[in-house]
Amino acid sequence: MARAAELVKRRAPDLMVDGEMMADTAVVPEILETLYSFSSLKGGANVLVCPDLQSANIAVKLLAKLGNADCVGPIILGIRKPVYLLIPGNEVADIVNVTAMAVRDAQENGDDRGTQAAPPAELKTVYE
Repeated sequence: MARAAELVKRRAPDLMVDGEMMADTAVVPEILETLYSFSSLKGGANVLVCPDLQSANIAVKLLAKLGNADCVGPIILGIRKPVYLLIPGNEVADIVNVTAMAVRDAQENGDDRGTQAAPPAELKTVYE
């Protein structure tokens, strides 16, 4: 996590980024001011970087439920194209939100693969 913070600070020095801290400290401004008064982060974090998928899943589920918030994702980043996941237990609103985000990102990135129908493939059966 320290390495991730270091990389972000180097590549985007204008971003307000801090290193390792507990999730409640990162998102509650009063705790942040008390325990991390030396931090450049002010007002609480709006992005959390987690060390692994299990930690991220726990954090997002708790924050969404406790904050009565809509959660969109999970989204896997860091590869050539983002991967938008739907997981067991998703509700209709989750499916709509993830689909809308994927479409918006595709349009924003000039991905026009979905705008024209592919020519029909030649159908063959095992009997031909």
